[in-house]
Amino acid sequence: QVQLVESGGGSVQAGGSLRLSCEATGYIRNSGCVGWFRQAPGKQREGVAIIYPGSGGTYYADSVRGRFTITMDNPKNTLYLEMNSLKPDDTAMYYCATPSPDSYSSSWCYDVRAVPPEDKYNYWGQGTQVTVSS
Repeated sequence: QVQLVESGGGSVQAGGSLRLSCEATGYIRNSGCVGWFRQAPGKQREGVAIIYPGSGGTYYADSVRGRFTITMDNPKNTLYLEMNSLKPDDTAMYYCATPSPDSYSSSWCYDVRAVPPEDKYNYWGQGTQVTVSS
């Protein structure tokens, strides 16, 4: 059973930085896809950044590309999201997520061009709140 635990959220002013962490247990290392989603009040949950450990490839939403960086420490099975130049629009609950290993061969789980399908991700953390004030 995969378990994901996020930490690192908080409140910052616009232009500031935060680093989110997600400790994964039961996750199969160097395979599949794992990443960060976010949900703002009244909005749908969206994929922010995904990493594909097997290839090292990454996906970023257009709204965060160039400001956010996703990395994974494989020995520690810990996922990070470095967020710089934060904007009020980045305010949301941020979730770490990964699909079932049965989905690892699906194209959306290795194609860096594919928009991550939120409904295909089976395992989710409890979320960590990020609030950016202007």
